[in-house]
Amino acid sequence: MTLPRRLTLSGLLFLAPVFASALSGTTPGVQEIVKRSVAANEADWKAAPAYAFTERDVESKRNGAKVTKTYQVVLLNGSPYSRLVALNDRSLTPAQNAEEEKKLLQEVQKRRHETPAQRDKRITKYQRERHQDHQMMSEMAAAFTYKLLGEGNMDGHQVYILDANPNPGYTPHSRDTKVLTGMRGRMWIDKATYQWVRVEAEVVTPVEFGMFIARVGPGTKFLLEQEPVGDGSVWLPRHFEMNVNASVLGFFSENSTDNETYTHYEPNRTVLASLIK
Repeated sequence: MTLPRRLTLSGLLFLAPVFASALSGTTPGVQEIVKRSVAANEADWKAAPAYAFTERDVESKRNGAKVTKTYQVVLLNGSPYSRLVALNDRSLTPAQNAEEEKKLLQEVQKRRHETPAQRDKRITKYQRERHQDHQMMSEMAAAFTYKLLGEGNMDGHQVYILDANPNPGYTPHSRDTKVLTGMRGRMWIDKATYQWVRVEAEVVTPVEFGMFIARVGPGTKFLLEQEPVGDGSVWLPRHFEMNVNASVLGFFSENSTDNETYTHYEPNRTVLASLIK
């Protein structure tokens, strides 16, 4: 069974507009902040596919060992392609680099010669996953109650600080959204641009799935940090960290940590042109 982990990866890239849209019933000042942040973060979500970036993943293994892989991620003919560029923070050897170049060129040719049906299937899968994440995040509007804690400084930005706690009246509409019933979070929103600087979320109450077949427990945490890219009008992730504490059938446990850092955001068309000549 696949454990519900929809809150990870691209899904958490869009926590911001969700949390913001849920702050109805607060003071007029907060409502205006929320209104502007919804617009800002919705624009970010739409703009994200236009950027290529470098992604550094740190994977923790069961034996305690860590493996670091760095990729250059580009949108190639309508869906992402990740090209390995470093292992354990070391540049690839000439042989390894040649192999990755070969893989890239093979994928370019493969996508260029797809039938219309194959291309539609590939792109539809990517778009469906992306929109599913966005739609799931939208349901979080009903899943939490919110409180404005005050103001502060985060990563050099003057921010509003908000707490999110489970809404006891919330009824999840899918397996993925059920995990929201056991979570709480905190957000830091930039006062100048109404963008999200940091989002934290954690499971505080065990959540069970499929007649107790799977269980996500306390200790499962998510962290997202964002920053402005390009001219500063768009904000995209710079760091995402996930710690999972889950089990299947009460005896198979999964305790894992993923740590991802995102850098070198550039227009996708520029990067693609340099890779494919």
